[in-house]
Amino acid sequence: MTFLSNITRSEGDPKVISSGPSSRGFADRVAFALGWFSIGLGVTELVAPRKITQALGMEGSETLLRAYGAREIGSGIVSLSPDKHLGLWSRVAGDGLDLFTLMTAMRDDNPKRDNVVAALAMVGGITLLDLAAAQGVRSRHSSSKGRRRSYRDRTGFPGGVSAARGAAQQERSSVAAQHPTALPAQMPERSMEQPMQTH
Repeated sequence: MTFLSNITRSEGDPKVISSGPSSRGFADRVAFALGWFSIGLGVTELVAPRKITQALGMEGSETLLRAYGAREIGSGIVSLSPDKHLGLWSRVAGDGLDLFTLMTAMRDDNPKRDNVVAALAMVGGITLLDLAAAQGVRSRHSSSKGRRRSYRDRTGFPGGVSAARGAAQQERSSVAAQHPTALPAQMPERSMEQPMQTH
């Protein structure tokens, strides 16, 4: 899963190491399921296009179906990546293309018209699901316009500056006790009342 998440990352981008279950909302889980569905459908269209075209009365369209299979796999991989919204919108566009292609099979002389009607209904339902998932992911992960995050109440010292100084002093004392030569000896403080002597 980590490999798939990092496929679409550019060089220099931070890589996804792991993601806890709580970091994914409902829309993310739907996108995850649609991504794997897209990959499975794409593999089927690449491996067995003739069976699909025969079931739909679209013999002779195997090359086109293989191209659609490659598109499905690409959309699925992007849907599983951190840029899942791009994968979902590409799925929506692909659904439109699928619907148009299926409509061309609604010929009066097609003996498999009933199968085409069922396929149109299925693709139509998936299109609605893809649209809902794409909009859900966009609203979940996009920042609100006109609203900027403020970090004025945050500091790099959760316990306060004094606690950080105290912890640093304790660490220094601990190191000095264990390894007296590890830290340079502090210069003795010179009293301000004693003038500096020069020769």
